[in-house]
Amino acid sequence: MLEDYAEKNGFTGIRHFTDDGISGTTFEREGLQAMLAEVEKGNIGTIIVKDRSRLGRNYVQMGMLREQLRRANVRLIAVNEGVDTGSGFDDDFLPFRDVINEYYAKDISKKIKSTFKAKGESGKHVASSPPYGYLKDREDKNKWVIDEPRPPQN
Repeated sequence: MLEDYAEKNGFTGIRHFTDDGISGTTFEREGLQAMLAEVEKGNIGTIIVKDRSRLGRNYVQMGMLREQLRRANVRLIAVNEGVDTGSGFDDDFLPFRDVINEYYAKDISKKIKSTFKAKGESGKHVASSPPYGYLKDREDKNKWVIDEPRPPQN
């Protein structure tokens, strides 16, 4: 999606910075830190993200990031939010969106913990994959069965 956006809008020299599987609640992510190092070196003119929560979900750090990008004269485009700091339009609601993004992450975390706790207390499995030595039952995916040793083949 982002590559299509970049191509349609004349951006070239695309470089990807990713942090798959790491929460945006922390800014100590390898991909983000590598991108910020390139910003400081003056090697990045525009950052394009799906939405700003992909950069981070801590409203204080997002404010500092916005200021860092502004000082470095780096344009930030959040495609799904319609944010483009190069358009000359200043969205006064960005800090409020950052607060909402942070609290959304906290809310989801509480809900996930609550779900796992309820499943565990009711005797259900909380892992998606069975532990070593077990398989999911073919008839009931919520039941684990012992993975019986197979006889040696000659």
